[in-house]
Amino acid sequence: MTELQKLKHLLEHWIEHNNDHVKTYMVWASKVELLGKKELSDILKQIAEESKKLDELFKKALKRM
Repeated sequence: MTELQKLKHLLEHWIEHNNDHVKTYMVWASKVELLGKKELSDILKQIAEESKKLDELFKKALKRM
């Protein structure tokens, strides 16, 4: 496997892994909001949104492969 093939595999893995994290952040945002922690929930939602931006960068990198 070449270095570029390895990187392609890593980028695909990172995209999947990042998406899993986004889902987890949103689950916890909902949980803590139900516990009355609106500010914390908003922060977790913001983390999820920022992570989605990372996803776009991973995809952009993958397209350049």
